[in-house]
Amino acid sequence: MTKDVASGEGTEGAARKPGGVLRTGWTTGACATAAAKAAYTALLTGTFPDPVSIRLPKGQEPAFALAVERLEAGAAMAGIIKDAGDDPDVTHGATVIATIRLGPTGAGIRFFAGEGVGTVTRPGLPLAIGEPAINPVPRQMMMAELQAVALAKGVPADIDVTLSIPGGAEIAQKTWNPRLGIVGGLSILGTTGIVHPFSCAAWIHSIHRGVDVARAMGLSHVLGATGSTSEQAAQAFHALPAEALLDMGDFAGGLLKYLRQHPVERLTLAGGFAKMAKLAQGALDLHSSRSQIDNRFLASLIPDRSPELAERVLAANTALDALELARERGIDLASPVAQLARQTALDTLKGAPVAVEVMVIDRKGNILARSP
Repeated sequence: MTKDVASGEGTEGAARKPGGVLRTGWTTGACATAAAKAAYTALLTGTFPDPVSIRLPKGQEPAFALAVERLEAGAAMAGIIKDAGDDPDVTHGATVIATIRLGPTGAGIRFFAGEGVGTVTRPGLPLAIGEPAINPVPRQMMMAELQAVALAKGVPADIDVTLSIPGGAEIAQKTWNPRLGIVGGLSILGTTGIVHPFSCAAWIHSIHRGVDVARAMGLSHVLGATGSTSEQAAQAFHALPAEALLDMGDFAGGLLKYLRQHPVERLTLAGGFAKMAKLAQGALDLHSSRSQIDNRFLASLIPDRSPELAERVLAANTALDALELARERGIDLASPVAQLARQTALDTLKGAPVAVEVMVIDRKGNILARSP
């Protein structure tokens, strides 16, 4: 028996952000667990539970409707369309499919990567090189559910689990997987099973994994940038490999606090003038909704010989406006911003053995200033 398989294409979350109360969603790990349980149940009984319920790490017991169910000789397949709620998640709408076969006697539960699920190729991740990119918590969730089904039927849990996500290889190009050395598709992720809308934690977690990979590869110099233009300029200047790029975005604090405990010899922080000015002020979250430029701070960087300019900077509409006003007078605001941003970074590192450089870069990719 067969149901239609959904397209499995992700959507760009920024276009889906609604107003009002935001819905939570389900991780790929939760979807994979439910699909695996449904498929294994059908393999043993001939019937798919639909909806299928699972138990999440914190005790919740959601139920998932099946979008795919197929029973063949020696194998069963079940699939669930991922609902990420109102989170900007490129895997929203993807179909997570589990195919279950009985494995060799005594082999236990083994995991395999099917279409659209990646494989680990670099050290530094919580999985060995060559393993399918199915993270430890989703593996534990699946093992618990599958062992419970096996126990209820009085059979050994010797099971081969193949996970696939149609279209996952294309979706993965919008994620950090290629940079982390996960090739061929997406990762099966989730520590709680629940996606919280617009969560900062997932981004910061990816930054941490990037540091882990760089350290495991023996890299001595890493780059955290606020955006792609700054990243490209700083990467080209230092001739850094892709593995050294940490996708910091607005989360300077998330990167610096992790490096405090897991140091790398050298760190370059790169960003536009406004973002670096926020860091120079002492802000560690550089998002526009969570930190603001203080014009008084920028005005304080103007030399005493230019009180009129300081007044104009105080009234400037934006940080870039202030920068241009100063440049018209031949005054460099970018260099003191770079120096002070570096000091914020050093203060946050609290003596960790990390040499810090800050680069201020304009929107065309030109380097305006570099700290020592």
